[in-house]
Amino acid sequence: MNRLDSPTAGYNSNTRPGHNGKMIVFRDGMRAPVFFVASRGHHADIGGITPGSMPPHSTCLQQEGAVFTSFKLVTAVTEALMAPAQYPGCSGTRNLRDNLSDLRAQVAANQRGCQLVGGAYMGYIQSNAELAVRDMLKKFTCRRRHETGSLEVEAEDQMDDGTQIRLKIQIDEQQGSAVFDFTGTGTEVWGNCNAPRAITFSALIYCLRCMVGQDIPLNQGCLAPVKVIIPPGSILQPSQNAAVVDGNVLTSQRVVDVIFKAFQMCAASQGCMNNISFGSEKSGYYDMVTGAGPTWNGRSGVHTHMTNTRITDPEILESSDSWAVFGAGLYRGGDGVTRKLRFRSPVVLSVLTERRSTQPYGLHGTFICTPGLNLLHKTNGRVLNLGAKNTISLDTGDMFSLFTPGGGGYGSVDEQDGDHQTQFKKRKQKEQSTGQ
Repeated sequence: MNRLDSPTAGYNSNTRPGHNGKMIVFRDGMRAPVFFVASRGHHADIGGITPGSMPPHSTCLQQEGAVFTSFKLVTAVTEALMAPAQYPGCSGTRNLRDNLSDLRAQVAANQRGCQLVGGAYMGYIQSNAELAVRDMLKKFTCRRRHETGSLEVEAEDQMDDGTQIRLKIQIDEQQGSAVFDFTGTGTEVWGNCNAPRAITFSALIYCLRCMVGQDIPLNQGCLAPVKVIIPPGSILQPSQNAAVVDGNVLTSQRVVDVIFKAFQMCAASQGCMNNISFGSEKSGYYDMVTGAGPTWNGRSGVHTHMTNTRITDPEILESSDSWAVFGAGLYRGGDGVTRKLRFRSPVVLSVLTERRSTQPYGLHGTFICTPGLNLLHKTNGRVLNLGAKNTISLDTGDMFSLFTPGGGGYGSVDEQDGDHQTQFKKRKQKEQSTGQ
């Protein structure tokens, strides 16, 4: 049986504009399901108030496109995808053919999953993941106890609108377990940076997998040693019909930065998935253009953390790329990119970004890096700053320039040995002389 779910703030669901395709698997002679398989499809458009279904200023879920709550995929899916048109200012999906093709691909992926996965196998990989996380937490607390004598860590950061993300972690060294407490995080916002609970859990499981230092499959076993406290009514657990389209692509990045900051694992990433969507009533397009650590420099011009899309080939969009800003330290954060799009016909452009007023942090004495910038170049020579989130109608010939943030640096050069200082100074001199 195939079922379709889409993200709503009141449920343990995830990203927009995406849908989770789930298949319930039974065995002969057994009444209860043996296991579930699922695939997540990111759709370029599922209706709503703007092409691309990523409206910067949505205030309720219905403005962000089609919503499915445990919906049987084989019945009335076309009608459901067109349903957003019943709400004021909204449209049904603008890419119905693409939506249906993507859903067929999800069903095929689930069928393949049923062939490959068995109940016993799932139990083994969950147990292995649990042990890996417990070992990581025990090793961290051992180091922490020797360095500070405390087994409690905390960190905070904020969104561009000032909303705080706060985290306090209490770790049991003997059990290798932890309580992640987000009490003190800001309240639900009148906007779409709200994130369903599942977003925080997804960010947490990503961080735990990064910190274990082993290649383990993604599975629920990673969360077995962990208790998570999220205050109801907060930006990380909003009310049921809250707008959430920004929560997955932007708030999730801030949650990851806060978790890594608490563990002092690495400096901040650019903290933004730099979402661009544009189109007309006939079509929509959506794209994502996406810090240093104790022993490494950050990567430049790449998606960061749990982003999972590839940038569209520049030959297709007639765009140009060049390197931009970075955070400096003994180990440098990665460079951002400049991406320019000139439009050959009138479109509605939407941008959903973060780190335009706040800057990605550095760790251990290093400087924070430069924030991002969104500029619109009109054909009459006028240049406008669009801010972090906006929707605007563009004319033929207008050009949009996206300057993404860099990643924070790690470590103070002044505290390192002479060889490191010499290398750093030479690198800076070369950059200044070449204008890079």
